[in-house]
Amino acid sequence: MDLELKGRRAIVCAASKGLGRACATALAREGVDVTITGRNAEMLLQAARAIAHETGGRIEIAPGDITTEAGRAAALAVCPDPDILVNNAGGPPPGDFRNWERDDWVKALDANMLSPIAMMKAVIDGMIGRRFGRIVNITSGSVKSPIAALGMSNGARAGLTGFVGGLSRQVAKHNVTINNLLPGPFTTDRLRTTMEGAAKASGRSIEDEMAARAQLNPTGRFGEPEEFGRACAFLCSAHAGYIVGQNLLLDGGAFNSTMG
Repeated sequence: MDLELKGRRAIVCAASKGLGRACATALAREGVDVTITGRNAEMLLQAARAIAHETGGRIEIAPGDITTEAGRAAALAVCPDPDILVNNAGGPPPGDFRNWERDDWVKALDANMLSPIAMMKAVIDGMIGRRFGRIVNITSGSVKSPIAALGMSNGARAGLTGFVGGLSRQVAKHNVTINNLLPGPFTTDRLRTTMEGAAKASGRSIEDEMAARAQLNPTGRFGEPEEFGRACAFLCSAHAGYIVGQNLLLDGGAFNSTMG
C-alpha cells in the first residue's frame, strides 16, 4: 500500500534508538524527509546515517533534549513546518511514590505531558493551514493498565491522553489527526533495563528473565520495534484521516479486555 507520504516532512523525537528510531525509519521508507532529535549528538548522527543508508531517505538531525525549551527550539529550527510530528520521550524511573518529591513529578510532567503539548502547539496551526497534519504521541500501555511501580509515568501520560482527547476532535475537520500509540513490551534498551531489576530479584540471568516474561504474552514473544514503526507510519498516512483521538495499544494482547 502506498501511504501517500512522499515529500512530506516529519519531526520524530528521541529517535536515535528504540521505538523513535523505528518510526523514523518507517517514515523514511515512505519518502518522508525526516528530522530526528536526541540528546546525544554522536548517537543521533550515527542513527541518521544508518537510516539514510537503509532507506535512501533524507534524514536531518536536531541534537538536544526535547523535554527542554532549547531542545524543542532546535528541532523546529531544522524543520519549522512539519506535516508529521511523532512525540516521544523516555519515561520517568520506577519507584515508590512516597520517595518522590515535587521536583520529580515536575520533571515527569515536563517530559511526558507538557513537552508533547508544547510541540503540538508549535506546529498545529501550520498543519491546519496546509490542511494536512498527523501527530502521533508514543505513550505507554500503562495508560490503559497502570503499572504500580511506574506511578509518575501513569500520571503524566494519562494527563497527555486526556488533553489529546479534547484537542484531536477540535482539529480533525482540518485533516489534522492526533492519536496515541501505546507500546507494551518491545525489545528496546528500556525493556532490558527493566528486566535487569526483575532478574536480580528472581536470581535468573537477564536473558532467562526476558525469555520467561516473553512467554507470558499471548504471542509468546516481545514486540519488535520495526512493527511498531510501521504502525506509526500508517497512522501518519493519507489513509488515516478518519482515525481521530484514539489510543491504539500494541502489546500482543497482554491487556485482557473485551473492549479496547
